[in-house]
Amino acid sequence: METDEQDCVAAWWDMVLRNLRSIPHCCATLGRKIAAQYNSFCSKSLKERIFPPLMDMLIFFNFFKAPFLVDLKDPELKMPHTVNFYIKVEPGVILGIWHTVPSCRGQDAQGQDRCWYEAALHDGNPIIVYLHGSAEHRAASHRLKLVKMLSDGGFHVLSVDYRGFGDSTGQPTEAGLTADAVCVYEWTKARSGNTPVCLWGHSLGTGVVTNAAKVLEEKGSPVDAMVLEAPFTNVWDASINYPLLKIYRILPGFLRTLADALKKDNLVFPNDENVKFLSSPLLILHCEDDRTVPLALGKQLYEIAHSAYRNKERVKLVTFPPGFQHNLLCRCPTLLKTVRDFLSQQWA
Repeated sequence: METDEQDCVAAWWDMVLRNLRSIPHCCATLGRKIAAQYNSFCSKSLKERIFPPLMDMLIFFNFFKAPFLVDLKDPELKMPHTVNFYIKVEPGVILGIWHTVPSCRGQDAQGQDRCWYEAALHDGNPIIVYLHGSAEHRAASHRLKLVKMLSDGGFHVLSVDYRGFGDSTGQPTEAGLTADAVCVYEWTKARSGNTPVCLWGHSLGTGVVTNAAKVLEEKGSPVDAMVLEAPFTNVWDASINYPLLKIYRILPGFLRTLADALKKDNLVFPNDENVKFLSSPLLILHCEDDRTVPLALGKQLYEIAHSAYRNKERVKLVTFPPGFQHNLLCRCPTLLKTVRDFLSQQWA
């Protein structure tokens, strides 16, 4: 018995000695890691550490999840004949989506589940996948007004929150948002039968639309149509014209710092380059008093697209009089007719 106790004490003491001998090695390893982190931190200037995440924040603005206290899982509190559902794009990325059926099917939709809504996608009524701009989520008031107008006009509308927006998981990047749009479009086409599907992007969403359309074009599956509301040429032009950043343009080195930050974050959204490779019907909508994305950028994008398209009738620019600015085109009484006439002509 005494021998067993001595063996236990000896084993315990041996363990203590081994741990004590490992302390210098652990401390040295920890010291090297701390030094490496410190050197990495000091090797970057303050602007290199601050500007890329700052630009990322300003471009996406997804941390501003207004309107607040909205239950995104229960859309009928905000929009009738609408169902909420989720699509998994990739591991760790699940998108929240609202599907609003045409108002003419509102009575049929009462009490129905997601399966009924999914089956309704091939009822012959055209479908719009709506890709919103920066900030807020799919329940923002101006987005709901647009969805209601389109629903009343006979369209299915899928309102998508990109990764990192609303209750969608993941973090936004240009490549990530593009993958989200491609995934939702392909999911919709797989369930729509012969019903046409249009990608509609607003502001930031216009960059997502043309990115996704280019990917699909390269796959040999061009989108059925695109609507670009308040588009820019590329994110650089949009940024230097953004009201919040305009006042800083006079600061020495600001534009170079801005360009470096966008490059580091791989933020381009090159609408002006993308449209050169597209063939799908393209409708550009822009308000004359848009101060966020100036009308001049929309006109410039139209000229590039019109020049690049072989079939010139597939590209159209419609401008709207002052009063609707950047977010309120949904209030324009002629908007629905403009969209319906263009799509009907293209899909005839």
